Amino acid sequence: MNRDNNKIRIQKYGAGVHRFGVVLAALTMLGVPVIPAGAAEPVKVPAQARAMTAAELYVLYRDKTWQWPDGAGRMQDKDRTFIGWSGSGDDTRWAEGRWVLSDTGLMCLKADWYGIQAKQGKEAGKSCFRHRIYEDTIYQKKEPSGSWYVFKHAKAADSDEFKKLVAEDTVSAQLAKLQPLTQQADAKQQPFSAQAPNGAN
Repeated sequence: MNRDNNKIRIQKYGAGVHRFGVVLAALTMLGVPVIPAGAAEPVKVPAQARAMTAAELYVLYRDKTWQWPDGAGRMQDKDRTFIGWSGSGDDTRWAEGRWVLSDTGLMCLKADWYGIQAKQGKEAGKSCFRHRIYEDTIYQKKEPSGSWYVFKHAKAADSDEFKKLVAEDTVSAQLAKLQPLTQQADAKQQPFSAQAPNGAN
């Protein structure tokens, strides 16, 4: 009897782990930066901390590439354009959109994500991050249900997520490789016409 109960528990645990893996994969494919476990421990934000302003967030993210575990996102200054990529192999996706700021400490990445496989198509994605600051320490959490953690210590530490914001544009070259693959996949879905219809220019 105990053996049967243990077997059921293991099956449930395995199913739970599988679901968790699927969720993480889906988030990654939609360009959602997933903070590695242990890289940023949840903390209690000081009561005196205030929301960062849009101007402060602009300085923080302008013309920076945010390096993710399996991809990267680029917040370009010009037209507040956001570009990114995520995933690997046939599950690789790329994105184009905008990054949006508010005086409530919110920075959002709004973009259309394209798969390199025709069956993946296009998906609209939105990821938002809230920021608070106190004595030069920046706290961040993913909305709506993330936990607060130290994004940047007053004296930046090597382990800070902030250190993954770099000036180098590593995204544009990746998109130049991925966009043609999407177009090729789209072309395979188009019906072939050997002759243009009458009246076509």
